[in-house]
Amino acid sequence: MTEGQRFQLGTIGALSLSVVSSVSIVICNKALISTLGFNFATTLTSWHLLVTFFSLHAALWMKFFEHKPLDRRAVVGFGILNGISIGLLNLSLGFNSVGFYQMTKLAIIPCTVLLETLFFGKRFSKRIQLSLAILLLGVGIATITDLQLNILGSILSLLAVVTTCVAQIMTNTIQKKFKISSTQLLYQSCPYQAMTLFIAGPFLDKLLSKQNVFAFNYTPQVLVFIVLSCLISVSVNFSTFLVIGKTSPVTYQVLGHLKTCLVLAFGYVLLHDPFSWRNIFGIIVALVGMVLYSYYCTLESQQKATEALAQSSQAKEGESDPLISMEKGAEVLTDTIDPKANTWKSNKDLNA
Repeated sequence: MTEGQRFQLGTIGALSLSVVSSVSIVICNKALISTLGFNFATTLTSWHLLVTFFSLHAALWMKFFEHKPLDRRAVVGFGILNGISIGLLNLSLGFNSVGFYQMTKLAIIPCTVLLETLFFGKRFSKRIQLSLAILLLGVGIATITDLQLNILGSILSLLAVVTTCVAQIMTNTIQKKFKISSTQLLYQSCPYQAMTLFIAGPFLDKLLSKQNVFAFNYTPQVLVFIVLSCLISVSVNFSTFLVIGKTSPVTYQVLGHLKTCLVLAFGYVLLHDPFSWRNIFGIIVALVGMVLYSYYCTLESQQKATEALAQSSQAKEGESDPLISMEKGAEVLTDTIDPKANTWKSNKDLNA
């Protein structure tokens, strides 16, 4: 198996793990929040991150991966920013209608594309842009039911979009810049994410739910679902960093909308949630956009690989061509001749 085939297999595995774990945790959390009344999403996320950190620490102790030192300021800033983005998304949901919150999530892809174009010089072809537009249109049709605007909610949504985009771009950039794995980055940033949400979580949850997380009645059924949610979260957090590191923040967001469509479908089949032809039509349109995006990404990746291979083969042919080698040798010989010597000779001839 070639290196490219191994990379593709790893990417498919990461995408599959992300989809399965994310859909599982959404169904688990929906039962925990909607059925059992545990309305403390931010605090629950901090517990997720703590369990993830201790799981990775155990994996490090068992030599499953190596610890690689990183710039402390970059890791701390990245971890806190991730925690803030999660808190802002929860606040956005609390202060806006569900429809406006879905619009906020849809805005993450265009914002990410804009930031990567402006600050990283990345170019997205017209075909990619079209497929993303079809995807966003489909998800919008399937999920957006109402749009109730308010100033505070709009500001929170804007901050949530910007911080989420920057955090996901940093996830990709840090892994490539420092040549570290997704596991190494997650292990080092997890404590700061967890600390940020663990401190802010109870206040945010009380603000949104009017309940105290410490005064909640923790029945055995609630505890079972909390433990199950925390265990699934290890896979969710790991696959998130893995997908962004292997692909891009935009691809991760596309995958996120696929999860949304799957959650809607599972909710209808398993939980008998209300479903309409509008939801079905939106999901179909979104799936068309996802298929087009995947196809065009694969096509462009193959084109780039072919061009790189052609350039490398041309370079090798140039090195092996004796005529080109002679020309290169002549250039080197010419460059080594002192230009002052020629000037001196010409002056001498003139004086003569």
